[in-house]
Amino acid sequence: MRILIADDDPLSLRLLERTLERVGYEVTAVKNGRRAAEEMCQPEGPRLALLDWVMPELDGPAVCRQIRKDRGGHHVHIILITSKDSKQDIVCGLESGADDYLVKPFDPEELKARLRTGQRILQLEDNLVEAREQMHYKATHDPLTSLLNRGMIVDLLVRELIRARREKTCTVVILGDVDHFKAVNDTYGHPVGDEVLRELSRRLLGSVRSYDFVGRYGGEEFLVVLNNCNPANAMSRAEQIRQAVGQTPVTTAKGPLPITMSLGVLASLGGEPKLVDEILSDVDHALYEAKGAGRNCCRQAGAPVLTR
Repeated sequence: MRILIADDDPLSLRLLERTLERVGYEVTAVKNGRRAAEEMCQPEGPRLALLDWVMPELDGPAVCRQIRKDRGGHHVHIILITSKDSKQDIVCGLESGADDYLVKPFDPEELKARLRTGQRILQLEDNLVEAREQMHYKATHDPLTSLLNRGMIVDLLVRELIRARREKTCTVVILGDVDHFKAVNDTYGHPVGDEVLRELSRRLLGSVRSYDFVGRYGGEEFLVVLNNCNPANAMSRAEQIRQAVGQTPVTTAKGPLPITMSLGVLASLGGEPKLVDEILSDVDHALYEAKGAGRNCCRQAGAPVLTR
């Protein structure tokens, strides 16, 4: 693990560096508080620090305050090394942002033990952050396809329509439905149907730009939001998506299956208001027109609409 040590005494600094290197730490050694603050405040700087209290330019408590003020992201564990052993000094050091302290002269084994404690605290924080991110992911993504779920894709659509209205741009909304999907489930079983949905999700993501949105709207329906899109290109973009989905059979446990998709398309222009529910209703109507026209095709919902 990376650790920063800061001490203006060259001999003490070198001895401490060797001690830590012998037990496997990757050490960054600096001789004053200003350099310590600069190193620790880097976005990818060390997350474990040993700071001498008395140093040139910035003392240990001042470095602690600077780190707590400027270092975002994950927690940094700071241990102050000091010859000050009064309760008042210890409280001052801890209130400056230090997590722990050692009084000189300290025992090397105690130092290692306190560093291991710091590592456990950092690992606990990492675990909590990972758990929080996993919870957020599960709350916003479909578990089968890993696409955005219905709530999240609609929320992003609302945000995009607000942005498009502010910037006077166009958002293209595409609602796609897998053709004859019930027959796939009935004939080959739901596990094969799941394989189809996962592969189509991959193809949909591969057919749009990195800043567009793709979500599972429900069942075998998918909602695609194309940001800042020329309304004249709405149908051609939808055709590209349709072809990407259906140009090659989907490989499944029951063999390759030809799969197609019908799409409803709507180009929404920023300007006078139109509710998102109306947009979704209109694009859904266009989708049913595509179904009625024989499937595996695209239909557009009238002229571009103004949104709110």
